[in-house]
Amino acid sequence: MVWRGMYDNALPMLQNAAPSSPEDEIESLALQGIAFTRIQRLTDADASISKAEHLCRNEDMSSCGAVSRARGILNLESGNFEKARGFFLTSLTFARAHHDKPLEASALQNLGFVSLQEEHVDEAVDWISAGYRIALELGDDNFVQSAHGNLGWAYFRLGDLDRALDLTIDAEHGAEKLGNPRQQINWLTTAANIHQAKQDRPRAIAYYKRALALAKALNNRGYIINALEDLAQTSIDAGQLAVADECIRELEPLVSQTGDPLDALDVKFAEGRLAAAQHRSKDAEDLFRKVETDPASQTSMRMGAEHQLALLFESAGDLAAADRMYRTALTTFDSARDQLKNEDSKLPFLANATSIYSDYIRLLIAQNRTDEALQTADQSRAQTLAQGLGVSSDSHALDAKRLRPNEIARRSGSTLLFYWLGDKESYLWAITPVRTILYKLPPEREIVPHIKRYGKALLGLGDPAEDSNADGLALYRMLIAPVAPLIAPNASLIVLSDGELSRLNLETLIDPAPHPHYLIEDATVASAPSLHLLASANSSASAGHKLLLVGDAISPNPDYPDLRMAASEMKQIEQHFDAKRTAVFAREQANPAAYLAANPQQFAYIHFVAHGVASRTDPLDSAIILSRSSAAEDSFKLHARDIIKHPIRANLVTVSACYGSGARSYAGEGSVGLAWAFLRAGAHNVVGALWEVSDESTPQLMGDLYSGLESGEPPSAALRQAKLTMLHSRTGFRKPFYWAPLQLYTGL
Repeated sequence: MVWRGMYDNALPMLQNAAPSSPEDEIESLALQGIAFTRIQRLTDADASISKAEHLCRNEDMSSCGAVSRARGILNLESGNFEKARGFFLTSLTFARAHHDKPLEASALQNLGFVSLQEEHVDEAVDWISAGYRIALELGDDNFVQSAHGNLGWAYFRLGDLDRALDLTIDAEHGAEKLGNPRQQINWLTTAANIHQAKQDRPRAIAYYKRALALAKALNNRGYIINALEDLAQTSIDAGQLAVADECIRELEPLVSQTGDPLDALDVKFAEGRLAAAQHRSKDAEDLFRKVETDPASQTSMRMGAEHQLALLFESAGDLAAADRMYRTALTTFDSARDQLKNEDSKLPFLANATSIYSDYIRLLIAQNRTDEALQTADQSRAQTLAQGLGVSSDSHALDAKRLRPNEIARRSGSTLLFYWLGDKESYLWAITPVRTILYKLPPEREIVPHIKRYGKALLGLGDPAEDSNADGLALYRMLIAPVAPLIAPNASLIVLSDGELSRLNLETLIDPAPHPHYLIEDATVASAPSLHLLASANSSASAGHKLLLVGDAISPNPDYPDLRMAASEMKQIEQHFDAKRTAVFAREQANPAAYLAANPQQFAYIHFVAHGVASRTDPLDSAIILSRSSAAEDSFKLHARDIIKHPIRANLVTVSACYGSGARSYAGEGSVGLAWAFLRAGAHNVVGALWEVSDESTPQLMGDLYSGLESGEPPSAALRQAKLTMLHSRTGFRKPFYWAPLQLYTGL
């Protein structure tokens, strides 16, 4: 009953039962302490826990670990996070010493929850995931739904909205099935927050209202406060200011009774937004300043208040103050991001600042400060990738003079196309060796549907150019036509994509004149992560013509059958290299351990002929599928997270595998997967697949690619010519499905 939130039912039973032993009495008192805590009878909670602690003072009984947990929960409820952490760690140590798996799972979950409150989100994921694994082992449905919900909240805080929503909906259904309305309210609220972040306001409001109804049915003041706060914010977004005002008025007496500083700050923030919407600018500024400067404010609160102040100053025409405040908000974001320890957390975290970047870039462009807008946009790109390559990502160091986009274009012999997708309008900077021109494009919501429909068309076996596909033509008109006069015949283009654009191969866009044809017939196209990385590129690629070739693996299971043409593709590639300078790992030798032990840093060319798998929810779990290297369950997977730990200097890495480019696109990092991982490890160029490559056509394409490389062509030109040979053939392989998935990613 206690774990399912039925505190009012559990307390009479606990208080009236006569304990049969000291163990029973300690356990009963600990549970009473938790129940009293949850219904805000904190004095009673302290008394129960203190009595249990006294009984444990001279005895080492198995129930004493639950007392530390209860004391931790009381401190957590009181906002004493550091003390709560200490008690939960004590509980964890006790559980492991006494082999108490349920207590261990509980302690891990509680440690994760404390980490969430302290905004150590990536640490929270580690704690909660460990507890989740034990809960699954125990078959404990209640702990499983709790872990799903807390992980959903963690991934929401990291900006990983799709993953967060899936976990949260699972948790809400689990709580409803278990009859735990308190947990159900938590997960309904998280789901509403996620829908709000996804700009799905009607669903967000529906979830908030369900949470409020459950909270009022329980007569739980804390839950009612949370639901009213959320409804107030959403109502302001929807322009329903009277509803927002009503929510705030209902909130004020409830919050004053609790004395919770975070609730008070949330109300101030809502009051500030309402005042701004009602054009009471002075009141709004005062309220936002209080939120920004209050020592109790969390990072997300400060960043939100600073963003709102920037918008407030901008609407008042004080552009200098708005500029300063946008920079302050982005500095707050950078500081928060620097606290994260691993790539799994850093990758999605930029989504938390996307709206600040978009609004600031819009302000700069409105002031005709287009170079600064480009610099700001580039600061948001490939930060995790830059850090992995040892390139400083200090935003203060990235001034326009150091960036020198035109110098990058001159040095690379290319025209750079830098895209930014925005809510109100999108932008394209066309950068040549002599000038930079800004073009305004349609908003993101008009571009993305074309990308998704055209992606489906490319996966078919038709020929979109022959069919004059409407989406392929529309995307060319929106994304390329504005800069077409700058593109000379057979020009070299380097595309710096944004968001969903990262999942589109611009080579496939259809130029209507003089007849419908693909952009690849007019230009060489490569992709790059950021201007900063291109500016920082060096020429320290591995010298010589040394090849590491891995593939034709033994099928590890029926999901990954043998590739019928793998051996043929490997022979095609071997022909272009001196046998003495070639290391080949095939069949049982083609395993992850062999790659990692081969000192991949010494090779100028690295090529995989294998299946690949892309993880949309966890891109660093994307993997090349090879032969088993041990009895371990996934010993046949060369994961992206392992690839980035082994530095390389290859001129070209080719991942001739399904979804080698990655199935997930993160704000600022583009498609994250195998291609990203090899760039992160130090490769200068990577060929990866946007969708499943054909086992029949790829050997031919790869043979032509390496023929071009052998004759001295750079990777981008060699890959283009191999594709054009296939496109201009009279075979079925001329269709984009066969040649378009493979895309070149460059760090120069």
